[in-house]
Amino acid sequence: MDRGILKEDTWKPGLRPPRALTLAITGICNLTCGHCLVEGGPKAREPHVPADTVRRIVSEFAALGGEEIYITGGEPLLHPRWLDILTFCCEQQSFTSVVVQTNAALLGDARVRAMCALQFEGLAIQVSLDGSSPHTHDRVRGRGTFVRSVDGIRRLRAAGLGGRVSVAFTEMRHNMEDIPALLELVEELGLRRLVSGTLVKQGRAAATDVAPPTPEQYRALLSRYGADPGFRELCDRYGNIAALEWWKGRSGAGSECCTFVEHPYLTAEGTIYPSAVCRADDFAVFDAFDKPLAAALLEGKPKWFQLLELSRLRSSNLPACKGCEGEIHCAGGCMGRAHAAAGTFMAVEDRCELRKAVYSWREQREPGADPDTELGAMTGRGHGHT
Repeated sequence: MDRGILKEDTWKPGLRPPRALTLAITGICNLTCGHCLVEGGPKAREPHVPADTVRRIVSEFAALGGEEIYITGGEPLLHPRWLDILTFCCEQQSFTSVVVQTNAALLGDARVRAMCALQFEGLAIQVSLDGSSPHTHDRVRGRGTFVRSVDGIRRLRAAGLGGRVSVAFTEMRHNMEDIPALLELVEELGLRRLVSGTLVKQGRAAATDVAPPTPEQYRALLSRYGADPGFRELCDRYGNIAALEWWKGRSGAGSECCTFVEHPYLTAEGTIYPSAVCRADDFAVFDAFDKPLAAALLEGKPKWFQLLELSRLRSSNLPACKGCEGEIHCAGGCMGRAHAAAGTFMAVEDRCELRKAVYSWREQREPGADPDTELGAMTGRGHGHT
């Protein structure tokens, strides 16, 4: 197999070859979360991907020089061969990181012991946790799920894997105030970090009453960060939270929002999308399980270069961005989110008002405080898109 296919100089200028791959090994899930982007569940239409097919895709990606792989679903632990698949991934010498994305509710002692036995330094576990209590988490994930997920996390910690666990938190209107308590829980459990991402009103979320955060909630989060040293320390140590990352980097040009296609997403149906959020069929490669991965990636290259060209047009052709304080840093935001919300790439993303709230926020100062003091000076400048 030609490893050169993933060399950057063989791709068109600005188009990055895949470095990481998110691979859904099943569409089946033990939960039916109200905000699920892929609409997984016990009766999901995507069956388990045959283990031999998964192994072939993994080995071909490794042979092409891929560096990271994310095993997802549905709930990947429901795949009858999940451990064989995970073991195979950890045996690939080119992979520096193998990430399991799970709700952790199925992590009993036997599964945790199996993960420990892999003894792969690059193994990481990303657990979805949407609140610090059943009140917030269970609202979207179902009754009793918080207790089961935290129990799974505690088992990972007891087995010595706590430092490899990251919490993936979906920001929603009903749980934004939970971020401080959730950071405290991350510290208590000895986990690696908390990564937040704002709700996308797509998939099952499009038909439910779950809502994204408000600009007022983002401003309140920034105010607390500026005024509460304890909260600020937890954020700096464990958090990767969108509002704070935007604030820290607002004065400079952000890194490209779309990585074109540095991290594609391969569904359990065999469709390759440019990313997990950018699920536009016009820019997808279908039937990827029926062809060599190299051929599928080559088929996608001209489509993904079109996306790159659209991205370059967006930065200078979006009227809503003109005069915005975040124009340089944001440039219209995430293309995938824009398409999910508006059905077109030539629109600002759905978090536009949230971004404006961050870029225009001014730190609340005590009387007599130095007017030149600002949040960025306390924390150092952040960078990039989140």
